Amino acid sequence: MEMLREKSGKPLKMAKFSLSCGASDFVYFGVLLSHLLLSQFFFQLTWCGSTVQFLPGFEGPLPFVLETGYVGVGEREDVQAFYYFIESESNPKKDPLMLWLTGGPGCSALSGLVFEIGPLAFKKEEYNGSLPNMVLRPHSWTKVSSIIFVDLPVSTGFTYARTEFATQRSDWLLVHQVHQFLRKWLIDHPRFLSNEVYIGGDSYSGIPIPVIVQEISQANERGAKPWINLQGYLLGNAATTTWEKNYAIPYAHGMGLISDELYDSYVYFLSVYWANDDNVRRALHIRKGSIGKWHRCTFNIPNKRDIPSSFEYHVILSRKGIRSLIYSGDHDMTIPFLATQAWIRSLNYSIVDDWRQWRTNGQVAGYTRTYSNRMTFATVKGGGHTAPEYRPEECFAMYSRWISNKAL
Repeated sequence: MEMLREKSGKPLKMAKFSLSCGASDFVYFGVLLSHLLLSQFFFQLTWCGSTVQFLPGFEGPLPFVLETGYVGVGEREDVQAFYYFIESESNPKKDPLMLWLTGGPGCSALSGLVFEIGPLAFKKEEYNGSLPNMVLRPHSWTKVSSIIFVDLPVSTGFTYARTEFATQRSDWLLVHQVHQFLRKWLIDHPRFLSNEVYIGGDSYSGIPIPVIVQEISQANERGAKPWINLQGYLLGNAATTTWEKNYAIPYAHGMGLISDELYDSYVYFLSVYWANDDNVRRALHIRKGSIGKWHRCTFNIPNKRDIPSSFEYHVILSRKGIRSLIYSGDHDMTIPFLATQAWIRSLNYSIVDDWRQWRTNGQVAGYTRTYSNRMTFATVKGGGHTAPEYRPEECFAMYSRWISNKAL
């Protein structure tokens, strides 16, 4: 069986390809037979996904396909990784498939779904103590791609550990677990095996995602099954090196500070209330007793930061010709766009499309530059640390153009 290796070279066994559900749920996928014969293994597969047609707080049936479920990762599947999967609202058979990893580390995938790029949002209205209402987001990235929002690392969102040992968190563990999650998820969803695959995320995800992409690429080259049709990755206001904080003061000096924050924590409060409602948990098929209170982010849980920089992985992936979109909301002091510009410039790539405006609806939405080795950098005018949260229309235009191989 294909072995993953930690950076030290120590083999990390891939868990058996069986997802943790009841015995009555066993399903055999004949379509995978040729893939499994090639790897000389037969795997017993289980269906762990459940379709969600109604969600408390949203009026009527959902007008898109939402599936939730768990995938066991780790050698003994002791980490039960929870996910939300939303099919493309356009052409799921042909549209790209993206796995989205929210930053933190330890911020729930629900943040990405309801605050940034998914088709649902909380209605901003005076809170009266009842369950928060949800509305459709018109600029959802699921208009042009299918997206898996996964709660990782362990103890993030609804993901839980079955043993005390499995509660450990580190950058490298996250890399291995996301990689394993994706291959197992694709085995359980063979209709997406031929779709183009992208890995996306923002904030702290800028550390593990380039490493995840490199590990997937290497495993593909070694013949791991199922083969993943990896095409590229995208990162927003992404941590990359240890230098980012050095640019906070120059950025603040150049931009000027405003008294109001760019985001309102009120909607974050609504997500906590919503996700801890018993009816919501039943609708999402959350395993009863698997976790206590749901938290949007679990910053209080230690995370071993054993990948100090992802810079070298950007270099490796660029040499392989793997596409990348690096975007920055230009009103972010956490990861200022100046810091992102600095490490991209240090790559010394040739410029194929020089610094210019990119527009939506006739208005300047930001600035962009495209480099050789298929890397695109873009700023999002007025965007905060999680740019799609503050500039949804502009970020949707940026994403839909890039994912379709069009110039911004």
